[in-house]
Amino acid sequence: MIIIDRALQARAAAGNPIKVGMIGAGFMGRGIANQIINSVPGMELVAIFNRQIDAAKKAYMEAGIEDIQIVSTRSELEDAIANDKYAVTEDAMLLCQAAGIEAIIEVTGAVEFGAHVVMEAIAHRKHVIMMNAELDGTIGPILKVYADKAGVILSACDGDQPGVEMNLYRFVKSIGLTPLLCGNIKGLQDPYRNPTTQEAFAKRWGQKAHMVTSFADGTKISFEQAIVANATGMQVAKRGMLGYDFNGHVDEMTQMYDVEQLQQLGGIVDYVVGAKPGPGVFVYATHDDPKQRHYLNLYKLGEGPLYSFYTPYHLCHFEVPLSVARAVLFGDAVLSPLAGPLVDVVTTAKIDLKAGETLDGIGYYMTYGQCENSPIVQEQQLLPMGLAEGCRLKRDIPQDQVLTYDDVELPEGRLCDQLRAEQNAYFVPAKILATVG
Repeated sequence: MIIIDRALQARAAAGNPIKVGMIGAGFMGRGIANQIINSVPGMELVAIFNRQIDAAKKAYMEAGIEDIQIVSTRSELEDAIANDKYAVTEDAMLLCQAAGIEAIIEVTGAVEFGAHVVMEAIAHRKHVIMMNAELDGTIGPILKVYADKAGVILSACDGDQPGVEMNLYRFVKSIGLTPLLCGNIKGLQDPYRNPTTQEAFAKRWGQKAHMVTSFADGTKISFEQAIVANATGMQVAKRGMLGYDFNGHVDEMTQMYDVEQLQQLGGIVDYVVGAKPGPGVFVYATHDDPKQRHYLNLYKLGEGPLYSFYTPYHLCHFEVPLSVARAVLFGDAVLSPLAGPLVDVVTTAKIDLKAGETLDGIGYYMTYGQCENSPIVQEQQLLPMGLAEGCRLKRDIPQDQVLTYDDVELPEGRLCDQLRAEQNAYFVPAKILATVG
């Protein structure tokens, strides 16, 4: 990680900055724009897409850029890039197609739209950095297959908890320990939250109510931990994860887990509500060498068998440009699937649902997401949360029941359904050694 700053400085000194396009100019997108423009030498944000052009312009203007060019064709965008102009557009595909852009940052959180963007970017051999765990947790493995064939990096990002967990996981492995748990620290978990209950909080921080709801109702953390599982080979100990409530420090939780169970499962992803240091992440690991365990005890990590490592913060948009540099300059993905899915996020009724209703989206009123091991998802034909929006219910579903494909009619013609079917056919689900709960 420490070498990235100097590599970027070298690109700046050579007058050859990494040229980046960004898809989405919401709350996080505006933060990323400001960070790249004002704090990252050796990188230029040359173009921004947003459905509302004014939002794309706002992202630049908040970062101090006022000379902005609106483009509507690929040639106009390429001319703007060649002439060192900042461009905005209402056509996302232009950024995916244009020569001169090395990497795309996808910041929408949308599954169907994101699938189109990522596939187009890969087709034009651009690296893709996703701040979109929802897309990654639904069809990330098959998107990775396409990226590998094209010779480009498809990656989640530094700054979001999954990327911070993966950095910590890699560090712990690199010093000779065996990670057995990747954990995420939450301040709240209530599956029945909705945009009405979260409206005041969202307004206070300038965020969208449905996005904040996905944090509160557990859907977002389910997607985040699913992609960590898929990148590490881990599973969940039970549907929905263990999800302990604990008010102490994560260092004090190591005795709460069964080491043999963790080893049998090949490690698990999990979360805890209320622990310190929130909102950080943690990794629990073991060491086989008694000599090294003696040193770990000397260095105040305790007697084991589980040793606690943690990062006390995640800095979201501040760290996203580092992910771009890792991909472009070093061919290094922050986090991407090892192969096929190991953990999925399944659709669960937030309220009693009625036949004939059409499901709303992630973070709204009707459903929430839970982690489940992928072989069970396949066996029981459970409906992925990332595909739920727009599905029409065939029958009544009681609150807290998990939905299956048989319960719904899928919308016609969606790319995300096509890619999910392709993913299911491409990968054989890994065999679960044991399932608890």
